[in-house]
Amino acid sequence: MIQIFTDGAASGNPGPGGYGVILRSGSHYKELSEGFRLTTNNRMELMAVCVGLESLKKINQEVTIFSDSKYVIDAVEKKWVFGWMNKGFAGKKNKDLWLRFLQSYKLHQVKFVWVKGHAGHPENERCDELAVLASKSKMLKIDSVFEMENQKPKLL
Repeated sequence: MIQIFTDGAASGNPGPGGYGVILRSGSHYKELSEGFRLTTNNRMELMAVCVGLESLKKINQEVTIFSDSKYVIDAVEKKWVFGWMNKGFAGKKNKDLWLRFLQSYKLHQVKFVWVKGHAGHPENERCDELAVLASKSKMLKIDSVFEMENQKPKLL
């Protein structure tokens, strides 16, 4: 079984943000993180899950994802995301990331476990640390979909 621990962070919401991921299976352990110059906490929470699932090399794996994001967990466990998909994500944020998530999600046997954030859970604390450090990096990437969707039109 594969365990994926995830967390996202954004300062300003929107603002600089990042995600942190820990992948663990048996004796294998890997940490992943990345920062973005302008994004939201929910996008980074969801991005962490996407990156974790996309990192798996084989399909049809038993995966448990540990997250402190009710946004992500409830959307999947309560099957809201499937209803959103059927309605073309009308009025919903983060369509790009939800579609990305669904591509990887369908390849595996995934279950979610909610963990309370900032409550001493070692892997969640480490993912938070990775996410915050990534958000403060000097080399922040561009969350292009978010920035394009949230650009203010320039007056001529």
